[in-house]
Amino acid sequence: MAEFTMELSDEQKEVRDWLHGFAADVIRPAAAEWDEREETPWPVIQEAAKVGIYSLDFYAQQYFDPTGLGIPMAMEELFWGDAGIALSIVGTGLAAVGVLANGTEEQIGTWIPQMYGDASDVKVAAFCSSEPDAGSDVASMRTRAVYDEAKDEWVLNGTKTWATNGGIANVHVVVAVVDPDLGSKGHASFIVPPNTPGLSQGQKFKKHGIRASHTAEVVLDGVRVPGSCLLGGKEKLDARLARAREKAKKGGERVKNAAMATFEASRPAVGAMAVGTARAAYEVALEYARTREQFGRPIIDNQGVAFQLADMRTSIDAARLLVWRASWMAINGKPFTAAEGSMSKLFASETAKKVTGQAIQILGGNGYTREYPVERMHRDSAIYTIFEGTSEIQRLVIARTLAGMPIR
Repeated sequence: MAEFTMELSDEQKEVRDWLHGFAADVIRPAAAEWDEREETPWPVIQEAAKVGIYSLDFYAQQYFDPTGLGIPMAMEELFWGDAGIALSIVGTGLAAVGVLANGTEEQIGTWIPQMYGDASDVKVAAFCSSEPDAGSDVASMRTRAVYDEAKDEWVLNGTKTWATNGGIANVHVVVAVVDPDLGSKGHASFIVPPNTPGLSQGQKFKKHGIRASHTAEVVLDGVRVPGSCLLGGKEKLDARLARAREKAKKGGERVKNAAMATFEASRPAVGAMAVGTARAAYEVALEYARTREQFGRPIIDNQGVAFQLADMRTSIDAARLLVWRASWMAINGKPFTAAEGSMSKLFASETAKKVTGQAIQILGGNGYTREYPVERMHRDSAIYTIFEGTSEIQRLVIARTLAGMPIR
């Protein structure tokens, strides 16, 4: 087990500086254009693939960093560049986490490479969990998966929404109900291979922020996938469902479902994204305050501005520490006894919204225009308190954990 430390190793610092350089030289110059276009920035993703950032190998190296800091460090630097483009680069990772968390070794080796493609032909993947009537309330999920034993196939029907890369992905990971009587405990995750009949893109959403990231509905109409596409395999699913039914009879509820396992593993990473956006806005505001003069002196000399910057920096550092702690705990198998993963996501996402708003205030009228990036950063930051569990859901998870109640 790696000891918790706030000091990055020389190797980690090299990776951080490399990522920062890519974010500064490639992502930032393209940010405003792709935000306006509201399209997937394929050229930037391809550049990321060419240098090795958008790849299975890079993701695996960071994911299995024994300190747990590889992923949050990478997320912070990329999202410092631009949230919309960065999400297009890392969005495949959520689907990859779904396979890593629930799949067999064979499934991991087969499907994750197909999620990324290669530098000459980049691919993306999508994780499909939310539905029009089932976002935070995963127990209300309606997408069904029915097993056709004669053909050893699963048949999927339903509509997913808010899917990053939904419809344009090479590989979709879909969470569906296999036993409606068990509520959220009766869910399973499935791989939908490329070009599978019956899967189509529904509405593509025009969003307030992260507009360079593709978000759409995914419609599943009689989608048939081989039995081997059930993540974890049928034997493992049958055993899990049997335990859930037995616990239900006894009044027990502490059974983890596939979607919750994926979100649990990814929440500190979302917190790191928020830290990156907050830090970017803070740095713009700090530089502006040092150079902008009013009444014959830089505005940072005014206590009202200086105190805001002090609070912004303090909140950013506190958010990073919560993210790093949760990430270290996760990689070292430390249980989140106080919902530390949700804590990190909650505090960091709220910090991003507040800090980007303060940055606009410090820049005044300039901050409200698209001539300065803090306007875009503020729009982008709004998503952090919503996706992968709203701030209200994070507080609910934390409160129920502290009270010793089961998380549903």
